[in-house]
Amino acid sequence: MPALLLASSSPYRRELLSRLRLPFTCASPDIDESHLPDEPACALVKRLAEQKARALAALHPGHLIIGSDQVAVLADRVLGKPGGFAQAREQLLAASGRSVTFLTGLALLNVVSGECQVDVVPFTVHMRPLSAAAIERYLLAEQPYDCAGSFKAEGLGVTLFQSTEGADATSLVGLPLIRLVDMLLAEGVQLP
Repeated sequence: MPALLLASSSPYRRELLSRLRLPFTCASPDIDESHLPDEPACALVKRLAEQKARALAALHPGHLIIGSDQVAVLADRVLGKPGGFAQAREQLLAASGRSVTFLTGLALLNVVSGECQVDVVPFTVHMRPLSAAAIERYLLAEQPYDCAGSFKAEGLGVTLFQSTEGADATSLVGLPLIRLVDMLLAEGVQLP
């Protein structure tokens, strides 16, 4: 089996990939993650996932490289990582009682063949109506400032949800394992 590399420094993606019980290493790709003018969110995450994988190809010959990128979309507005309390509060107030769709771009690059499988996996979260006080309590408790959409689905963020909708809940955390397994199997990877 070719060596497996996760093109990410995300602890969330690393934890998810470890669930497959395959040996892998991680490296952080250095790419420009800027949106292109008029670029749809779906195209953005596909492009960035593939760019992340390709950015590490020269340094990791013989590898299968996994790239992933995610955005949260609220009524055609892309929600990035908030970075701090004020922005997170604003995002959650805007999302209160509404639906947020997470688009996760996934790429698997075979460095030897040059073939790259790329896909986007959507997952929608229907938010509860949230009071300003509830949002502030949540943000102070969990501080999800490095998460698109301003919540951690794998933590207390689930208390903000009314329901969820999608084929792969792991895509919400940032690495759609069901689709990744399909890609790995297509590359002949034997899973435990």
